[in-house]
Amino acid sequence: MGHSGETPQPDLNHASLPTDGIGAVALIELSPLVSTTTGVLVLFVGKRLNRELKPLRSYSIPEPVSGGLLVAILLTLLYLLGGPELNFNLDSRDFLLVYFFTTVGMNARFSDLLRGGPALFILLGLTIGYMTLQNVIGVTMAGLLGLQPATGLLLGTVSLIGGHGTTIAWAPTFVEKFQLESAMEIGIAAATFGLVLASASGGPIAQFLIHRFHIPCANATTGDPSPQDSAIAEADQPTKATAIDMTSFLAALLAINISIITGTVLNEGIAAIGLKLPLFVPCLLVGILYSNLLPSKRSERAVFHWPRQSPSLDLIGELSLGIFLAMSLMSLQLWTLIGLALPLLVILLTQFIVALAVNLLLVFRLMGRTYDAAVICAGFGGIALGSTPTAMANMTAVTQQYGASRQAFLIVPLVSAFFLDLVNAILIPGFISQLQ
Repeated sequence: MGHSGETPQPDLNHASLPTDGIGAVALIELSPLVSTTTGVLVLFVGKRLNRELKPLRSYSIPEPVSGGLLVAILLTLLYLLGGPELNFNLDSRDFLLVYFFTTVGMNARFSDLLRGGPALFILLGLTIGYMTLQNVIGVTMAGLLGLQPATGLLLGTVSLIGGHGTTIAWAPTFVEKFQLESAMEIGIAAATFGLVLASASGGPIAQFLIHRFHIPCANATTGDPSPQDSAIAEADQPTKATAIDMTSFLAALLAINISIITGTVLNEGIAAIGLKLPLFVPCLLVGILYSNLLPSKRSERAVFHWPRQSPSLDLIGELSLGIFLAMSLMSLQLWTLIGLALPLLVILLTQFIVALAVNLLLVFRLMGRTYDAAVICAGFGGIALGSTPTAMANMTAVTQQYGASRQAFLIVPLVSAFFLDLVNAILIPGFISQLQ
């Protein structure tokens, strides 16, 4: 969006740059290559910030969040001071998300699912209950504050748990059914607000729980790892046979692409029966199926074998997630939050407080009050107000500081990446029908 008083902006599909009377550029469009390269640079900025600023490390703030929010704040200040608006092309970012979740699926084991079964269903039940509560809070508070109830639904699972993608998908429905012409702007601003809070709060939540309840864990900076974490760390170390080299990296890349191609075909079939899912969901499922159903025995003469929990898969997944989050956060138009009316801010802050209470009072206790539970709480903080990638980044930042948590990285992606989109696809139409 341009500043008031400036000359009209061109179609976003064109590369021309409008200027005002003194020649200042009002809108600069960046190509996918430049946008992705900027994301990589922002990730380096975040790494440097976390290295230099102890509070960022102490509170387990993810590196992409540190760099991305700094750049978003600087770009917002530039915009407010009359400077140009940068329009990032995020097509490559969205594909990085598919890559990341495909690696998550390929690293999953049916045996791990059996071991984490009870915790998985407990977290799923908690999250479904919370999603319903989030919509009820939004609709109820909107009515109490004199807003249209549909506005409150927008400030529920549509924009918060659903994120920007779900908001963009559902905003036209709110315009059509409720004549809420500003549905897109309200939803995008709320999703941005939630993403910022989710990114900044997950690490501090886990740190508070770990120190408050004196939970033993593998603290990389102030303590020794427990026997359990030592065994995990030893098992995760790449051996000579699984070290990252050209062959293992190519094998991981080929397997990921095969899973994505299959997932794309599956997603088209799902869409044909009237169910819309993000592409990463079927790709995650296909990755799980391939990695568990294909035979593990391999010939010594074979050049290619299907990778399972390999360092190359982990590297590709970590890189994809880091650049995805850096690009997501650096492109946030934080100035849209400035225009939020006071009632909307009240609703969003209430949602944050309720999410925090549910996390500390229910999730941590029902997950067992263990180190795994603390890491899961960091992930739930990302789910409740942000997105699945935010949840994964929060947990990654915590485990980098305090030690590995297999249970958290097993059940949180399954709950958030697969089940929640299905639940949201049922909840949102249900609430819309009740509001009509």
